[in-house]
Amino acid sequence: MRMFLRAAAAASMLVALAACHQEGPAERAGTSLDNAGQSVSDALNPPQGPAQSAGRKVDHALGN
Repeated sequence: MRMFLRAAAAASMLVALAACHQEGPAERAGTSLDNAGQSVSDALNPPQGPAQSAGRKVDHALGN
């Protein structure tokens, strides 16, 4: 019975932590800087062909 209660308590804490994630201003600013850095990188090192260009578009769409 104690093992069940411990497992239930741990599961409820994980669910509570997962539900609380909100993006704050610092995280939004960091994402903006990441996107700006990626744009500069793309300008300095443009794709070399259609396959690389398509790969970069996929990366951008997925947020990589």
